Amino acid sequence: MRNRAWDHLALGLFFVVVLAPTPARAQARGPFVPVTDAMLQNPAPGDWLMWRRTLDSWGYSPLDQVSRENVAELRMVWTRDLEPGTGEITPLAYGGMLYVPQAQDVIQALDAVSGDLVWEYTRDIPADLYEMVGANARNNRNLAIYDRMIINTSDDNFVFALDALTGEMVWETMIFDYRVHSATHSSGPIIADGRVISGRSCRPWGGPEACVVAAHDARTGRELWRRGLIPAPGEPGSDTWGDVPYAGRQHVGSWMVPSYDPELDLIILGTSVTSPAPKFFLGGPENDHLYHNSTLALEVETGAIRWYYQHLNDHWDLDHPFERLLVETAVRPNPDEVAWINPRLRPGEVRKVITGIPGKTGIVYTLDRRTGEFLWATPTVLQNVIADIDGATGAVTENVEVIFTQAEQEAFVCPSWAGGKDWEAGAYSPLTNTMYYPLRNTCAQILATPDVDSDRARALTAGGQAGIPIYSLASRHQLAPGTDNLGTVRAISAETGETLWLHEQRAHTMSLLATGGGLVFGGDANGRFRAFDHQSGEVLWEVNLGSSVSGYPISFAVGGRQYIAVNTGAGSINLTPELRPSRGTNFFVFALPELD
Repeated sequence: MRNRAWDHLALGLFFVVVLAPTPARAQARGPFVPVTDAMLQNPAPGDWLMWRRTLDSWGYSPLDQVSRENVAELRMVWTRDLEPGTGEITPLAYGGMLYVPQAQDVIQALDAVSGDLVWEYTRDIPADLYEMVGANARNNRNLAIYDRMIINTSDDNFVFALDALTGEMVWETMIFDYRVHSATHSSGPIIADGRVISGRSCRPWGGPEACVVAAHDARTGRELWRRGLIPAPGEPGSDTWGDVPYAGRQHVGSWMVPSYDPELDLIILGTSVTSPAPKFFLGGPENDHLYHNSTLALEVETGAIRWYYQHLNDHWDLDHPFERLLVETAVRPNPDEVAWINPRLRPGEVRKVITGIPGKTGIVYTLDRRTGEFLWATPTVLQNVIADIDGATGAVTENVEVIFTQAEQEAFVCPSWAGGKDWEAGAYSPLTNTMYYPLRNTCAQILATPDVDSDRARALTAGGQAGIPIYSLASRHQLAPGTDNLGTVRAISAETGETLWLHEQRAHTMSLLATGGGLVFGGDANGRFRAFDHQSGEVLWEVNLGSSVSGYPISFAVGGRQYIAVNTGAGSINLTPELRPSRGTNFFVFALPELD
């Protein structure tokens, strides 16, 4: 490992002596206050201490200095380029600092007001790493902060902690030998009651032992438990894999960031598809292959599964690992707009629920948080994979017309494996009891084949969208029939399931942020970054950042001034070829003009 903090310090001393500038703004910061579990569970309004700011994954900032009335005055106050290849990242904001994860395990600490570099950590990357774990491991969506440490999971399958003031290593612990149990950490951890909780995408060649959620002591790095996502022989759920030997049970990952309920002591997370995806290649379409494409509630002390809910038996790479919103709300689904409702519901009863769009199908699911009981669900985009959900049991019935039963079979599937919904995060505002989601209108002609380089697969993907060998799928993506718009932002009532407003556009939309100022911020693949009115969806402010707005926007405050921050990077499916943004990886910070 190499740390450049001392190099930058020496360079800074040179400029102090030779050029005698004004004192560095970093000197104005007060003493570092250690971050506690209480702070993580109830963060100060101006802080952004984790992926979606709070453990309930809302993506909501209560700051209201920037409002619907003045957002048109928002201006860029500084910008900085990032490590090449950086895309889907979330900075942490604390104590006047931004801690910014970047591609290939680079982490920078920046002065939040000036953008000046304070320290940089760069991890030594083994030469064979990305060949073993896959190139998407270069991504690094988020960090965690605890006590005086910045904590992350590394591309080479360690969990490690850095001193927040210097960037120096405090501890590191190997999770796997990446050459044996290959897994990727494209998302970082959360901290749940002093435990570092991390999931991962387990590569098929890493075997079932790589498909785990792990907990480590945040102060020492000592492993506390690991929970397998694929049942071993003799464990509950093992029989759902039919006669597939344990070594052939692969790739049920948890590659996005969990939520945590400290009152129920439950970690809530989602899982991904199997490898291969069509179940006739595994134990057969009649088997559930647990715990793929499920919501899991894990006990924080032990990792034990308290309950699970499976969203579908997935044959098409329609992963369900995305954010779970933890909300307490009256539950009153409108039967005119909601497709599937539990008949035992008493309309208007207040429940602690898990809600949101957990998977690529674009279907909203609302479950009871304590028990996993199905409450209601409804689609938001064109989909043809779910035929029915039994309201009384929550049991899902897939559409038999698109289930693969043999090799070289084709099916027209909506949405495609691009979603619907993908890694781009929605947001929830307690001001409106509304969730806001970036969605895509996609479908695909999909071929189930063990050879994605065959002549037939190449003919299908002639438009340039390649097959995915680990899923035994090849695909030609297209816009969903009946629309020319790829991107949408949809506002959905958490109480009723009703769509309150819908913004549609040609470019696909990306992650969102809701604020106390009545705004929803979000960008798109064509470089536009916008502020929407949270009640009407009206676009109140827009700026062209040049490149795909691939980062997760945040809001923070320093010295009483509110800032909005987001980054650009690569990332788009090529269904709008007339849109040609650049591919710059840059970080942008905005604020209202300072008063004289």
